Amino acid sequence: MELNRDVVADVRKRLRRAQGQVGGVIQMMEDGRDCRDVIIQLAAVSRALDRAGFRLIASGLEQCLSDDSEQGAADREQLEKLFLTLA
Repeated sequence: MELNRDVVADVRKRLRRAQGQVGGVIQMMEDGRDCRDVIIQLAAVSRALDRAGFRLIASGLEQCLSDDSEQGAADREQLEKLFLTLA
């Protein structure tokens, strides 16, 4: 399955943002920031990563639903497994 270039660009942007957030969390820990603040930022990173994954899966589902071949059924099974991995 090939992903739409716009989707890939969007996911890449989301992942770079999450990468920056992780760096911020590390810095917070090194600075001795309050654990509640660190946990809140970790939760934000987790949500950002989840959204990137869901964006990829949503794009794959869109392609699979437009494909009625046997390969489309196999792709749907794979996407279901991937979706459950993120859930």
